Amino acid sequence: MTDLTALREWLDRYDEAWRSNDAETVGSLFTADAVYRWHPWETRQEGATGRDEIVAAWLREPDDPSVWTLECEPLAVEGDLGVARCVTRYGAHKGEPAKTYHNIWLVRLTQERMCSEFTEYYMKEPRA
Repeated sequence: MTDLTALREWLDRYDEAWRSNDAETVGSLFTADAVYRWHPWETRQEGATGRDEIVAAWLREPDDPSVWTLECEPLAVEGDLGVARCVTRYGAHKGEPAKTYHNIWLVRLTQERMCSEFTEYYMKEPRA
């Protein structure tokens, strides 16, 4: 069982890990056999499976932490499943226009507050 406080702490650690672009920090978020899906339709094989694969995928094309912000709000917890609403904003950078993504994250946490399964639902905000 997890709670909103545990989910909030994990989301804060996720933000720190993303900013760090450090393999050990990223790996500390996930169990050895965790599954990470960047899209909800992905199977275990299409996402990343296992801490090492997740870290390698995460760091393959790291984001410069100076060009984005992340705001997350834990919404609900049921058993080991947490639900969060997040907004990621990228500023204009290297010829790319500014972008905003609205996300719903499904995060399964262990008693040790490590993620065993992560699924992301996101939509890019249309430009006016």
